[in-house]
Amino acid sequence: MSWRRRGSVKVPTPLVLLLAGVAHAHGPPALALTDAQQRAAGVRVEHPVAMANVPQVEAYGLVLDPALVTDMGRMEGTQAAWHAAQADAVRLAGLYRDNLNASLRSLQLAQAQESETGAQARAAAATFALQWGPVAALGAQKRHALIDALSANRQLLVRAGLPGQHLADSVGPRALLDIDGVNVAARVLGSLPRTDPQLQGAAWLLAVDSAPAGLGPGAHVRVLLERAPVKGLLVPAVALLYGESGAYVYRHVGRNPGGKQQYEAAAVQLLAAMGDGWLVSGLNAADAIVVQGAGVLWSLQGISTFSAAEEEHD
Repeated sequence: MSWRRRGSVKVPTPLVLLLAGVAHAHGPPALALTDAQQRAAGVRVEHPVAMANVPQVEAYGLVLDPALVTDMGRMEGTQAAWHAAQADAVRLAGLYRDNLNASLRSLQLAQAQESETGAQARAAAATFALQWGPVAALGAQKRHALIDALSANRQLLVRAGLPGQHLADSVGPRALLDIDGVNVAARVLGSLPRTDPQLQGAAWLLAVDSAPAGLGPGAHVRVLLERAPVKGLLVPAVALLYGESGAYVYRHVGRNPGGKQQYEAAAVQLLAAMGDGWLVSGLNAADAIVVQGAGVLWSLQGISTFSAAEEEHD
């Protein structure tokens, strides 16, 4: 059998003759085929399957040294000094007001001390939040529990960064560390505000419970972060074609008054790759889409595009 090539879709000559007159130069709104033409084209339709996917993204992990303990101690120390200065200023203000052996100078000195310690406390808190944002957002009890676990080597902190990506999209609460081929579970505490000067990208702070022996500060590890779940309809990659307006599939829309099977191009949005298919939106689960023969329909309709799967295996 001789073959006639059109774009990247190869159609046998007898099939072109059998379907002669179906194609249109500009692509009609619907493509109509008789049952014999449909069989000759090898067209097969199926319903898309509703599924959810949890995409993973690979990040670079760095096990952090316990600087959190020092930074938190500094922040709490400045907070305590500020509170003490506030109390002393209030005490001297009361004594001065009641003429009880408190001079104006001593009151002014106490107020100056309160102002200075307040500025130091606010600066320390801002620095701590910039360096350890997710920990700063925890309550005092949870922060101290984390410090105790780090001090006792029951936990490790890991910075997981995405080079070149500055917007910290939402990720799931769990992550996996690849330690010499072994997956180790970690908890995502939250995103880190400070940008690493070398990686120049968004980063998240992870906590690892019961880390393997030998994994310590300074170690570089591979991290898999989970993106937010993606829900859509699963369609085979061979059903997808690409045109000027984006991705689309052929959808069976029933028979016309003349008894021919009708197919129309339906635009879809690609959400996430999944195995040999894609999760898409823009379809309904009740739709019957062409999963075999989409390239032939494209060739007959004259749309200037190609099937990615057919190009790959051409």
